[in-house]
Amino acid sequence: MSGKMDSIKMKRLLEDRLKRDDRTISYDREKDQIRIENNETKKGIEVSLPSVIGKWNEKKDAAIDEVVYYVEEALDVMGKETKVESAQKQVLPVIRSTSFPVEDSEGVSFVFDEHTAETRIFYAVDLGNTYRLIDEAFMAKQGWTKKQIKEMALFNVRSLPTQVKKDEVAGNIFYFMNTNDGYDASRILNESFLKEMAAKMEGEMTVAVPHQDVLIIGDMRNETGFDVLAQMAMAFFANGHVPITALSFIYEDGELEPVFILGKNKRRE
Repeated sequence: MSGKMDSIKMKRLLEDRLKRDDRTISYDREKDQIRIENNETKKGIEVSLPSVIGKWNEKKDAAIDEVVYYVEEALDVMGKETKVESAQKQVLPVIRSTSFPVEDSEGVSFVFDEHTAETRIFYAVDLGNTYRLIDEAFMAKQGWTKKQIKEMALFNVRSLPTQVKKDEVAGNIFYFMNTNDGYDASRILNESFLKEMAAKMEGEMTVAVPHQDVLIIGDMRNETGFDVLAQMAMAFFANGHVPITALSFIYEDGELEPVFILGKNKRRE
């Protein structure tokens, strides 16, 4: 499909792809989003139309395919019994923004920890093509404690591969992790990996998690690098399935501090 895309057209396209007899699709005009809900479980997922349009402008129909796949996978998991065959391998952390809901649609609280002023750590059971966030009811059913969940998740995230792609822009070095395994941003919790990357830095080390499926590490060797980083993080943030934060962080001595880009060659930490 070519031409200009708007919310009405996108709404119709997604409804055509996602409609089923056992589902209800509703539209929230104020939020400009649709909700796809399973009629039996009453569980559903919201999709922001402006976000999908932004991706469509870049990827065309491939963007719609991605959203449909994401929704189908999520709805397939909702309301079903989650089988945990090997908790030692299946429990992993996921990074979310502080605006992300801390409870599900039924009011059951998710298990989470504070991370930075911009991010929180939630915990999930990996199910292969998707995952389920761990809530307090599921934790109790499994007989787990929050401490056990955290220990398993941090251990497992350290076992994930950490290969990065390298690029240079205006004398600054950027390292990108984009494996699309659902846990790219989660690597920000791999302290040994961050320390390993810090040893390579000639300038200031920055870390960005604009959305779930990317981690950007920067070696900021001049002020222009911060402007490039800000534009880069915003672009990724706008195009991610699960946006986290457009802000980046300075990494120093194991601590993450947000850096605000105020204008050309100006910044505030």
